[in-house]
Amino acid sequence: MTDAATGEKIRLRFQKTDNLRLLSHHDLMRCVERMLRRAQLPFRMSQGFHPSPRVVFALSLPLGVAGVREVVEIEFQTPHAPDDVLARLQQQSPVGLTFTAARVVPLKACAVPRRAEYQFQLPPDRVNSTELRCRELLALEKIWVDKYHPRPRRVNIRPYLRDLRLQGQTLIGDVWVTGQGSARAEDLLTLLGLTDLLAGEAILERTELEIHDEVPPEQPDGPPEGPPETARLDHVPATAADADGENTTDRRASWGLSPNGPVVE
Repeated sequence: MTDAATGEKIRLRFQKTDNLRLLSHHDLMRCVERMLRRAQLPFRMSQGFHPSPRVVFALSLPLGVAGVREVVEIEFQTPHAPDDVLARLQQQSPVGLTFTAARVVPLKACAVPRRAEYQFQLPPDRVNSTELRCRELLALEKIWVDKYHPRPRRVNIRPYLRDLRLQGQTLIGDVWVTGQGSARAEDLLTLLGLTDLLAGEAILERTELEIHDEVPPEQPDGPPEGPPETARLDHVPATAADADGENTTDRRASWGLSPNGPVVE
């Protein structure tokens, strides 16, 4: 569904499926830039020493995860009709990348993710045990997962887990997304003992990505506020010593840090 109005900033919904789910986020960004050029859509560039297209994805997809309702915002040099942008991008899209909706948003608008929903198909023999484990996890007050970057620590992801249920043979994970934390779908599969299925033909899908400014203000529930609860991680896996015999554990603890703070999660 598209808006009839024109604007300089268009928010699009798209699907990233099939073999294209194996395309990295950076490669996807380059792919969209080439599509815009081939579609002859004059997009804006950022300022500075390294200008780049003003194309912003609401939330990057992990490698191998398919996306059904992903969000990208594109700024243009002149007002464009969303119908036209949608059609011209779709003409240049590779197989597996499908643009499904477009609408004009204010230039100051920002597609901040609020909630994400994931689905994962289970074989029949794993349904009962997984359903039991889902109930056990939801009954816990805290769910701890180990994180190693930018520093080793344990993180309580329970506040970010909105729901975890089975619908037939489909596992549905509903998680809150904030700027300070979330519950990763891969962590949920690990807690449920299902990571072995990813080595086969099973595909993890992100079927919904909810954006803050698209949710009615009277929505009864919402994401947690503040940083996640953390605890010390004592069992940091040992690493191989350097050639000079120095262990690299201390360096791993500071990997990803800059003088201004962490630069990678």
